[in-house]
Formats: sequence, structure tokens, C-alpha cells
Amino acid sequence: MTGKRAAVREDLTRRLLEAATVRIERHGLAGLRARDITGDAGCGLGTIYKCYADLDDLILKVNSCTLARLDQALAQATRGLEDPRDQLQAMAQGYVEFATGNLNLWSALFDHRMPEGTPTPQWHRAEQEAMFALVERPLAALSPELGEDRLAARARSVFAAVHGIVALSLEGRFVGVKEADLRAELEVVVGALVRGLA
Repeated sequence: MTGKRAAVREDLTRRLLEAATVRIERHGLAGLRARDITGDAGCGLGTIYKCYADLDDLILKVNSCTLARLDQALAQATRGLEDPRDQLQAMAQGYVEFATGNLNLWSALFDHRMPEGTPTPQWHRAEQEAMFALVERPLAALSPELGEDRLAARARSVFAAVHGIVALSLEGRFVGVKEADLRAELEVVVGALVRGLA
């Protein structure tokens, strides 16, 4: 009986995660409600709290899956490239491709905030750090003199520069670049960054 109960819970957990993912993918994070997710998953409202601590926990799990997909996309973009400059350029292009192809899920990574006083769980912070580690590797090759802390800071700075350009552009902010020019402008900016780092 215990095994059957565990299997039912596992199935409900999966269905809720899929339903939340589809909701965010189609409609974004704003207005996401537990009632809609459980309705889509075909279960009662209280079920969500049997499988997840709360709605924020479920959103974190969706973001975790999105981060894993983003990591795969960035790793795929650099596959076979030896030169760290080429790797950083490829990651920037892979990043904009992922963002434009998964706009609402990508936005949820940065739009979701934990309730005040509730820290982001360590397991999710570790996943975020893994993304920066992808950027650290080519930067370490370009700037081998950097210590661990400086390298981590540099990776965050480079990531923030690329993310800022992409986010401001895709959000249609007045300082953003037109989407038609985004990839070319990223190439120029990342090229300038790389020349400054080398």
C-alpha cells in the first residue's frame, strides 16, 4: 500500500510540475494561481500542498527545470569550441536563442521572488552557481591570474552584461536593442569584453 501511495504522490507531483510549467510558458509568472494549476493537473486544490511546500516551492521546481535546460543549451552552444573567446561568443548567442525561444520560462527565472524573510533554498542557489561555472571556465583560460573569488565576480559581471542587453531588449525597454539587431550587437559587446579580458 505504501508503494502504491508513493507512486500516486509521484504522479501528482509530476502532473503539477508539468501543469505549472505549461501555465508559466503560456501566460508568464504574473497571475499564476494554485487553483489554475491544480485544475489543469486534474486534482483538488489541497493536493498542491501535499506535493510541494507551497506555490513558491513549485515555482522553484519549474525554474530548476528551466535552469537545467538553459545549462544544456549553453553547453551545446560551446560544444567542439576550443578557443575561450569563441566559447564566450557562442554562450552569448546560445543565451539569446534560449531566451527568445522560452521567453516566459526564462523571465520566470529572474522575476520570481521568495516571500520576504524566506531565503532561496541552498539546492536552488547551487543550481544558479552551476550556470556561472559555465562562464568561469573560458574566463579562467583568458585570465589565469584571477583567484577563485575574482573569477566568480568576473563571471557574474560578464553574465550580467549579456543578460542586461538581452533582458532590456526582449522586454521592449527604450534603452533596449531591436530584436533584429540583438545578436549582432551582442557579438560586438562580447568581443569588446573579451579583448579587454585577454
